Amino acid sequence: MDVEELMAQTRDAITVRRVFGDPYERDGVTIIPAASVRGGLGAGGGHDADNQTEGSGGGIGLKVHPTGVFVVKDGDVSWRPALDLNRVILGGQMVAVVALLTFRSVMKRRARARAAVAKWNSQATAARSLRS
Repeated sequence: MDVEELMAQTRDAITVRRVFGDPYERDGVTIIPAASVRGGLGAGGGHDADNQTEGSGGGIGLKVHPTGVFVVKDGDVSWRPALDLNRVILGGQMVAVVALLTFRSVMKRRARARAAVAKWNSQATAARSLRS
């Protein structure tokens, strides 16, 4: 596969049809699905030291993620985002980790403060007993 052929296939792969799906209608409501498309392309070519053999190659990668749908009803268009449950769960886990680390830090600081007060009290008691 040469670079020109790879570029042609890339143009075919990354089209508006990947972003907006085919609209469909039910009960007077038209739904148009939408997605986020990301991609990457890499290609290269070369020849051996004697300039006798040539070679080229490449590849393409695409990631398509549903983002939501456009809803057309009675001439009004509205956007309904797709819920990515994995992102919601990950966000909740991150909040929980931050909360636990903060709680741990507060508890350590309290323990150090109590230990310092206890040490000061024992030293003060010892000093009073020496004076009497």
